Amino acid sequence: MPIARYPSIVLDCPDATRLAEFYNAVLEWKLEPQDGWVDLKADFGMCLSFQSVEDYRAPSWPTQDVPQQMHLDVVVDDLDTAEREVVALGATRAEHQPGTSFRVFLDPAGHPFCLCLG
Repeated sequence: MPIARYPSIVLDCPDATRLAEFYNAVLEWKLEPQDGWVDLKADFGMCLSFQSVEDYRAPSWPTQDVPQQMHLDVVVDDLDTAEREVVALGATRAEHQPGTSFRVFLDPAGHPFCLCLG
């Protein structure tokens, strides 16, 4: 029997509700807000959690002046369509694009994430 039921990846950010709503629009998982914290849960057991942090500093990418520490890869069928949708939701396309089968974006709190062809 495993020790844990499921993993939860926690992202620090300036506004937990705002960032959870962004990822909820991308993934359409269940939102479970609490004071200064929001869980975003998938039916298959995965959980993303968002924690409001005072004096939050966004990662700098591609430099490591403020390390990214982790990032999310979101698998999509069509990069152009997915790009239009995440930008409309508040993401910013990163200036530096190191590959062709994926695209790097910054979420509304500045965390890098990738849209990847699946």
